[in-house]
Amino acid sequence: MFVDKAKIYVKGGDGGDGIVSFRREKYVPNGGPAGGDGGKGGDVIFRVDEGLRTLMDFRYQRHFKAQRGEKGRNKSQHGANAESMVVRIPPGTLIIDDDTQEVLADMTRQGQQLVIARGGRGGRGNIRFATPNNPAPELAENGEEGQERYIVLELKVMADVGLVGFPSVGKSTLLSVVSGATPKIGAYHFTTITPNLGVVGVGEGRSFVMADLPGLIEGAHEGVGLGHEFLRHVERTRVIIHVVDMSGSEGRDPFEDWIKINEEIKLYNAELENRPQIVAANKMDMPDSEENLRIFREKVAEVNAEIEILPISSLTRQGVQELMYRAADVLDSIPEAPAIQETADAAERKVYRVEEVEDEGFTVRRENEIFVVESVKIERMMKRMQLTSHDAILKLARTLRHMGVDEELRKRGAKDGTIVRIADFEFEFVEGSSYY
Repeated sequence: MFVDKAKIYVKGGDGGDGIVSFRREKYVPNGGPAGGDGGKGGDVIFRVDEGLRTLMDFRYQRHFKAQRGEKGRNKSQHGANAESMVVRIPPGTLIIDDDTQEVLADMTRQGQQLVIARGGRGGRGNIRFATPNNPAPELAENGEEGQERYIVLELKVMADVGLVGFPSVGKSTLLSVVSGATPKIGAYHFTTITPNLGVVGVGEGRSFVMADLPGLIEGAHEGVGLGHEFLRHVERTRVIIHVVDMSGSEGRDPFEDWIKINEEIKLYNAELENRPQIVAANKMDMPDSEENLRIFREKVAEVNAEIEILPISSLTRQGVQELMYRAADVLDSIPEAPAIQETADAAERKVYRVEEVEDEGFTVRRENEIFVVESVKIERMMKRMQLTSHDAILKLARTLRHMGVDEELRKRGAKDGTIVRIADFEFEFVEGSSYY
């Protein structure tokens, strides 16, 4: 099964907790703090692997969580950092943040990798909090939580040449006779519902990858049928071979078909209109094809005299080799990468980690007899602190006093014994004390 879109959940590993420990050795009185830091949580890294061709693996596994760092140890030993989790993805995968719809990366090259979810930092052990005023602190931090997010993976087939056209014009047959690919072929519309890839050899050591893209219909640019799923793959191709049924079967007009498909491609992405295109006038072995080709050439010349039209028959292989040689020549004459900007602005760019700026603000509100303090900084601090020790409570109280929370609570009418709630914790306010 070909899967070209998937939504997954990724989470970096949590950092390991720091610990409270003291040196307890014979002949070493007052050994002092010796609690080590916790290790860093593992990152979730996406890496391109050319051995993959679809997102099939993500159909069965949708959650990726890296390991957490080890806890700190006594004797000032730090916990080990967790190993990163490497997730393999096929080339041509677009990575999109599901919440913001921001394109994080366009992964196209073998070995290219990107950190998608960073692991949390390890918590500090009590050795980090020793000061001249408090040489033996009973204070340590919990590990930081790893980054988590929902990601949408969108695969756009990586091919040099793309076959486009209405259903049942002979695209799959053409791919099967010029490569080792074995696409499904049938005498009915939409035989092909997923892209098929084949390697085409044209001698002299030259070869290219050709994709048989599912048939398009009118309204495809608006998502009619499976329009968007089909059209996204056209963006990757460097040369378009537009296959047209020149026999006029089913009462179709070859020129009208050519116009309609070009219009769908243009409406989906206007810059695709400038992509090199060769028209493969197929089914030339059928009656009336010669006359239809003559009329087709005249009408196309009125629209764009530079369009190349090569008559072929996928069934008898008439003109097929000449078409492949011409496609190879056009490929040699254009840049390696498509010269258009992706519709989702997926151009590769460097990714920088921006350190979060600590929000120093806070708000105080009242719920009946309880005062509720809300602050990003304080809540983050409390999440990391191990609030089971006297030293930790003192540190929190000093922070609240320095931020002005005490003063604001007094202005709001807080008195001795008033309950103050911060996050999931409740304290008693003590007037004139350095802690709650």
